[in-house]
Amino acid sequence: MATTITNAVLTVNISENISLNGSQQGSSNTFAIPAINEIFKRIVSIEADDDATVAVFKSTVSIAGGTADTGGDGALKKTDVKYIRITNLDDTNSVNISLQLDSDEDNSAADLSITYLLEKGRSFIMGSPDEGLHADDDALGIVTSLTDVESIIVDPGSNVGTVEVFIASA
Repeated sequence: MATTITNAVLTVNISENISLNGSQQGSSNTFAIPAINEIFKRIVSIEADDDATVAVFKSTVSIAGGTADTGGDGALKKTDVKYIRITNLDDTNSVNISLQLDSDEDNSAADLSITYLLEKGRSFIMGSPDEGLHADDDALGIVTSLTDVESIIVDPGSNVGTVEVFIASA
C-alpha cells in the first residue's frame, strides 16, 4: 500500500521581543524545512531521581533482518530527521538533556555524551542527529568532524520534570 501522506514544509519562527529605552531590540527569524512527512511528538513526565530516553536515532527503524544495535523498534531514522525541539514544560525547575553520541559511528551504543541544562520554560533546538555533534576532551578549537547523536535522555534531577519532544523527519 502506498502512503497517502503528502510532504509538507515545516516553518519555524524564532522571535524575541524586548524594548529597551523605548527602542525595539528584539528579532524574528523564520526558516523552512521542506519535504517533511513524519512528525514525532510527545509529552514525557519523568519522576524525580529518574531519567527518560525521549528519542533514539538509528540507521534503520526496525530490527527486522538486523540486530538491536543496527536498528531498533521505535527508533527514528537518523538520516531522515531534520529538526529536533525539546521544551521544558516545568515553570519552576530545570532539567538536564543528555545527548548520547555514537562517536565510533558504528550504529551501536553511545560512547560519549554532552549534557545541557535546560532551564524552566526554555527550548533546545537542533537539526539532524546524523553527523550533528561531537565531543572531544583532548582537543581545543573547533572540531569539524562531527558524529551521530544516538539518543536523547532527559534527567530532572531531584525534581519531577515534564518535557515536550517535537521531531520532524523527511
